Amino acid sequence: MEAADSVVGLFREFGEINLVRIVLIIAVAWVLLVVDQRLLPRIARPLPGKLRVLLLALVPSIRLVIIISAVVLVLGRLLEPTLENMVALFGLLGIGLGFAIKDYAASLIAGTFALYETPYRPGDWITVDGVYGEVKSIEFRTVNIVTPDDTLVLIPHSKLWDSLIHNANSGSIKLQCVANFYIDPNHENEAVRLRLHDVALTSPYTQLKYPPVVVASETPWGTHYRVRAYPVDPYQQFAFVTDLTERGKVALQELGVSFAAAGAVAGSGRGTGTQ
Repeated sequence: MEAADSVVGLFREFGEINLVRIVLIIAVAWVLLVVDQRLLPRIARPLPGKLRVLLLALVPSIRLVIIISAVVLVLGRLLEPTLENMVALFGLLGIGLGFAIKDYAASLIAGTFALYETPYRPGDWITVDGVYGEVKSIEFRTVNIVTPDDTLVLIPHSKLWDSLIHNANSGSIKLQCVANFYIDPNHENEAVRLRLHDVALTSPYTQLKYPPVVVASETPWGTHYRVRAYPVDPYQQFAFVTDLTERGKVALQELGVSFAAAGAVAGSGRGTGTQ
């Protein structure tokens, strides 16, 4: 009974509570959340690369500010604003979270860290537990990414604690793409390397600010060439790799080069990260 009386004592008398203002606060917060979640991403889409990434990165932070502000304003009209009441309230909330939703709370805490450590932002292309895709939104419990196959994947923020997170562009438009070529070892190396470099340099998707690089490595079954270059925009990465692969194959055939018959993996790769 004493515990119940203590909880009841936290709140104002019913006649002192302004329900109209509370409803108005909730309604305004809901409208602001809708604007933040739907309107800002639409405004960001047609903007240039860096400005788009910056605006998308503000979406989860703005949402957090809106929700915290609404909760504080509502509680301020429901509770007696005394130090004892606030300490008691947060103590009860802490105990409830600790026992009832431990895993959920871990994801919430990790999500809060994610907003400030920014291991990923909306617009980033990340890999978590082998899943690659674009970060579409950062919720309180999960980061939502869309894979190249247009599949939505919800990843708990708690993965921050025990998983490697690969961020291909890390808040920028600089995303490295790799096209792979597997050549029979009997060929003129310099001619192949220069031809592949020209293919990358003349691609309509190449960001010329970052010159392409051709890397070669010898394997038991042949020579592996990797064309590493950056597209103008991260959204072009798959079209870019396709263009490099198709044009590179034609260019090598014109040189009379034979492709490796065994041991070759795929002839193309996705964005692998920034340098």
